[in-house]
Amino acid sequence: MALRDRIHGVWDVPDGGAAAAVVNRVLEEADSLPQLTRHDGWDWHMHFGRRGATLSARLGAELAMGIADLIRHADFERLRYCSAPDCSAVLVDLSRNRSRLYCDTGNCGNKQHVAAYRARQAGRQPH
Repeated sequence: MALRDRIHGVWDVPDGGAAAAVVNRVLEEADSLPQLTRHDGWDWHMHFGRRGATLSARLGAELAMGIADLIRHADFERLRYCSAPDCSAVLVDLSRNRSRLYCDTGNCGNKQHVAAYRARQAGRQPH
């Protein structure tokens, strides 16, 4: 199964416990080795994939650790599907008030706002 499909599965599980199982499986498959590093002008930060690992393994480890933080901080509900009716993209709502509805991939928010505006305009009677 491709990394995208495994990670995408996190959005389809009912709770953080089930998501943790997916996260742990991805970390195991990535043979993750967390390490503190500083390089290329960046101050100390974490890398979760092994040096020399495939791009898929490194991305999997990074994504899994990000999701693990959401689970650990009881923020699992921040994982959502885009609310646009013609979009199936996923998103992580990092807004302060947890109100984000649309993804960034397809300009969905703007399209929905334009459609709502046009619908309001069409409902108005000429004077």
